Amino acid sequence: MNERELATRLENLPRPRVLIVGDLILDRYVWGQVERISPEAPIPVLAARATEARLGGAGNVAANLRAMEAEVEILGVLGADERGANLLELLHKIGVEHAGLLRLADRPTTEKTRMLGSGAQMLRVDWEDARALSAADAARLVQGLEARVRRAGAVVLSDYGKGVLCDDVLRVVIEVAKKCGVPVLVDPKGSDYARYHGATLLTPNRKEAEEALHRRLPKLADMSQAVRDLIQTAGVEAAVITLGPDGMYYLFARGGAHAGEASEGHVGTVARAVFDVTGAGDTVIAHLALGLAAGLEFEACVHLANQAAGIVVGKSGAASVTRAELAAVLDRGAKDPGSVCTRAELTRRIAGWRAEKQRVVFTNGCFDVLHAGHVAYLREARSNGDVLVVGVNDDASVKRLKGDGRPINPLADRMTVLAALQMVDAVTSFADDTPLELVQFVTPDVLVKGEDWADKGVVGREWVERHGGKVVLAKMLPGRSTSAIVEKMRAPAATPPTRKS
Repeated sequence: MNERELATRLENLPRPRVLIVGDLILDRYVWGQVERISPEAPIPVLAARATEARLGGAGNVAANLRAMEAEVEILGVLGADERGANLLELLHKIGVEHAGLLRLADRPTTEKTRMLGSGAQMLRVDWEDARALSAADAARLVQGLEARVRRAGAVVLSDYGKGVLCDDVLRVVIEVAKKCGVPVLVDPKGSDYARYHGATLLTPNRKEAEEALHRRLPKLADMSQAVRDLIQTAGVEAAVITLGPDGMYYLFARGGAHAGEASEGHVGTVARAVFDVTGAGDTVIAHLALGLAAGLEFEACVHLANQAAGIVVGKSGAASVTRAELAAVLDRGAKDPGSVCTRAELTRRIAGWRAEKQRVVFTNGCFDVLHAGHVAYLREARSNGDVLVVGVNDDASVKRLKGDGRPINPLADRMTVLAALQMVDAVTSFADDTPLELVQFVTPDVLVKGEDWADKGVVGREWVERHGGKVVLAKMLPGRSTSAIVEKMRAPAATPPTRKS
């Protein structure tokens, strides 16, 4: 399935409702620098610079679904403590329905604190009580479950082994979902996958699959039998094994591993720089649930989940992927990266570039009659980052700036020629006399103008610098200008000398 097909499915994807049941975790990150060793013990001293709390576990699945604009409700357990209050605030902030959460005084809210020095994780500190819920608490958690399931297009069981998905809860959720005809997706934990009997789909990673099957799975060739064994052992209809740099292997066999027609295959990894794999499994199951709840065919769900995972591993910590980011990545694969963009298309591309940590450069101009000076200027502009966005004055704007008779070439022609240049990644137009509004729209990392603007004041400088970017004045190729070319074209041709007979 190619990017163009996936982009079409994403564009038409509705915003379904998903119910999540599982272990909520507060992920806390402490960033800093390590510059010395402690005098008290042979350990590094982290000079902390910043801290941030994020949704982890089942909460990260919810965050991924909300980033894709799905409606989300979550069931789980929190402690009656400050960490629990922080989690509720984070869920409320992104619009996750959480009225069914239990606050229990006899157990703490699970928290994982990660210490990162110079971008690398140094230490993780966990606060948790992983006891299985009591029968009474399990019964309270699933009160009113059928009404919640009937409102949903899919149910996700996010099992982090923290006690919420005990046998009593698993049995009731799977039975009710089956009765309502709603698919159940499981991110499993432990080695006893028979606990999930009757669910629709399992999403273990390679290591988890090895633990469940009690054998090593070192080769891609091992996966076909592995997914069949997982489906047979757990009594489910489908399995997706995530393989890290090797992508994913999937099998959908409605009715069991040996029943009926199966959809099976391997999806190769999306080649991007990996920054952090934390929470990538949450992204995968969230996007699979989104696709199934929206009625997509299983293969398309797997491909979209794989693309989303390729984006999220380029981010730090537990993270999410927005529709705009995913659309941008698919759009870049389906179209010429130097194509002319509407504002909506440019929004998707910029989101994708940001997700891939690309440095965005912006410049603008009339570019009426393209010449060698323009080419040299654009090449230098592009050298200041990873991608170059060019803003072009529309025809009315050029006429106001340059006078009657300009532009020589209409806007569509000027943009088409610019888009064909190798160093240009996106071209869009603007109608104002200055590009300020477009600069604010793009908010580039680098704003480039010609060195002749040194004394004029670069439009957008304050905005860019206020948002952490910089302004670069590019050298101009001497003796080249559109105005000079136009004057030369309009000058009367010299009368050729009379040839003597």
